[in-house]
Amino acid sequence: MYTLYLAPGAASLCVHWMLIELGEPHELKKLDLEAGDQRKPEYLKLNPSGFVPTLIVDGVPLFEAAALLMLLAERHPQAGFAPPPGHSRRGHYMTWMFHLSNTVQAAFRDWFYPDRQGGAAATESLKESARARIEAAFDRIDVQIAAQGPYILGDRAGAVDFLATMLMRWSRNMPKPATNWPAIAGYVARMKARPSFKVLYEREGLTEWA
Repeated sequence: MYTLYLAPGAASLCVHWMLIELGEPHELKKLDLEAGDQRKPEYLKLNPSGFVPTLIVDGVPLFEAAALLMLLAERHPQAGFAPPPGHSRRGHYMTWMFHLSNTVQAAFRDWFYPDRQGGAAATESLKESARARIEAAFDRIDVQIAAQGPYILGDRAGAVDFLATMLMRWSRNMPKPATNWPAIAGYVARMKARPSFKVLYEREGLTEWA
């Protein structure tokens, strides 16, 4: 049994989605980020960074969304959500997981919270920089899907796609959302057509970008 600490629509979404896909028993603990649940002492004992998600695995609290996806894929190899060690696509898989986490997700933090990074005076310049980095990443992803699709690593969805689709969802209100790229638009439609996506939205109470 896994226990996932989450906030609807936040970085926990991709982990929640993968748990649904895996069909593994799990319990959900929802946090109200606006109320500051993530900063309460009892949660900080589990995740000192004060972010979501946190996943309890065999009694041990673990965090960082991309890391949790990779761990779940390795714990449940029968799902085929990650190329196994030695597979020809293993390097590409790891490259995309780290790129999405370290580059794209980090740029979204600057887009959503520019004042936390550079103060009020740097807000606009930081947002423009974040937007440029996000759009450049979508350029690369669009080319990748067009060449290797229908999914990022080829003919089946996996951990990379749950992470990527979550980040694309975050762009929905940006000047140029991810679905403005032609290959990404078809990709998003495929990911959203998965039955697990409907379950995910119902559980998290989401309605936008449905």
